[in-house]
Amino acid sequence: MAEAYFPVGPGLGMEENFLSLDDILMSQEKLPGRAESALPRLAVLLGQGAGSAASIPEGSKLEIPLWLAKGLHDSKRRIISVELPKIYKEAWRTVFSADANVVDLHKMGPYYYGFGSQLLNFENPENPEIAQTILQATRGGPVLPVSDSVCSLQTFIARFRRIMDSSQNAYNEDTSALVARLDELERALFQVGQKGLNDFQCWEKGQASQITASSLVQNYGKRKLTEVDG
Repeated sequence: MAEAYFPVGPGLGMEENFLSLDDILMSQEKLPGRAESALPRLAVLLGQGAGSAASIPEGSKLEIPLWLAKGLHDSKRRIISVELPKIYKEAWRTVFSADANVVDLHKMGPYYYGFGSQLLNFENPENPEIAQTILQATRGGPVLPVSDSVCSLQTFIARFRRIMDSSQNAYNEDTSALVARLDELERALFQVGQKGLNDFQCWEKGQASQITASSLVQNYGKRKLTEVDG
């Protein structure tokens, strides 16, 4: 029987996939910011007024959903300015470089990697570091020698190794404690590792006729063929 819903993966980098439930949920995450001009009729939407016609005065501090911040952001008109969330600032990069595995990414932001890549849509002097930390790590691109980015990239690498080790050593066990501190991307990686382990165990016991390639590997191969044809 065919499934009624086929999960759609999130977008890559600064582009969102609006068919992805993960990206829709990520777009609700809030950014700290400031109103650089008066914002008419937005007070209720941002929880700063009671009437539908209420406006937000210029200079007001804001907590803006990502989708609205991207819509209002205009470098020429200066409607709003967006600040860097603390989890992406230099102080936290120092914590990551000391021991990446101690950080509860799900508590700090369940879409740490995806949300971080969306920050590149806004002007910020730390964007090069964020790009190296988030975008290049998740897409597997080349690592450029930009200030603290090498230590930050090691954050993803260190956590990835531990995630895959955990997923391969937890067979028929309660894994809720193992995934509690992971962001959504890391949880997806953990699930991929668990599925691979379970499929192998079934094959080893003679409960499966063959081992098939992961859908991630298949999609990667299709993407490379498309790039060659293009």
